[in-house]
Amino acid sequence: MPRPSSPLISKDTTVNAALKIIDEDGLEALSLPRLAREMNVRAPSLYHHFAHKNEILAAVSREIVRRTVFPRRSPTGDWAEWFTQLATNFRTAVLRHRNAAPILLQFMPREMMVEMYERAASYLAECGVPAELHVQILDGLEKLSVGATIAEAVRPASRSRVGFEHIDEHLHPTLARAVAANHLNPKQIFEHTVRCYLLGMEHFGNFEAAASVG
Repeated sequence: MPRPSSPLISKDTTVNAALKIIDEDGLEALSLPRLAREMNVRAPSLYHHFAHKNEILAAVSREIVRRTVFPRRSPTGDWAEWFTQLATNFRTAVLRHRNAAPILLQFMPREMMVEMYERAASYLAECGVPAELHVQILDGLEKLSVGATIAEAVRPASRSRVGFEHIDEHLHPTLARAVAANHLNPKQIFEHTVRCYLLGMEHFGNFEAAASVG
């Protein structure tokens, strides 16, 4: 398909329009004709910035991750709490666009995240965390944060309590009691899970250091 002689739209405008369609009508609603109509342009205009739909989806993924706010570094060197806040900020950025969350599984912006990981690894080094633990911490935190956030995104939104669908208190009495006993909302459970993982890594690191000294 021939390209127009001059661009009629910007890349950022296209990405934001695509994200708006996904937010309002779901991922399946996004198509190049629909996007062009939303922007009041002809579909060929989109080819100035994107060769195909997958490039748009990849750009949407980058935009979502880009909106993750980096917390201020703790002057006390509490790296576990800093990473917990970072993971929580990532969760917030993704859940603002729940319909778009599955895009991250296919189009995680690795090239952009390298810079984020460099900043995170630098902070770990400043806090005295051994270099041999950095990859374990960063890789594990990514898997935990992305997996938990996307799993939450595809469930019905709830700000109060975590539940399990299709519970029958007669057929699943133990699980029903566990749900009734839980007093944490989804965000609190996420934070607690991430914090426990990081504190476990910190304990493991201290154990390894003590073992090497002994």
